[in-house]
Amino acid sequence: MQPQKKFHLVFSFVMGAMMIFLMTMVITLVNVGPGPDFLARWMKAFAVAYVVGVPVIFFMAPIARKLTGKILGVNPG
Repeated sequence: MQPQKKFHLVFSFVMGAMMIFLMTMVITLVNVGPGPDFLARWMKAFAVAYVVGVPVIFFMAPIARKLTGKILGVNPG
């Protein structure tokens, strides 16, 4: 695998974990509150969101990078 492709794949997994971890925690807390089953509900939400989110990041990040470059008038490299 080319270094740039490998970087993008690993980036998708790392960014997915960080973003989805925080977002599912906040949304689960807002929806169900800090009850005794909070952790189980949060981990279930995280698992589902991670499976969906990583491929979305992988395929959408290059599009977002290009769009951002066009908006700002710069070459994202």
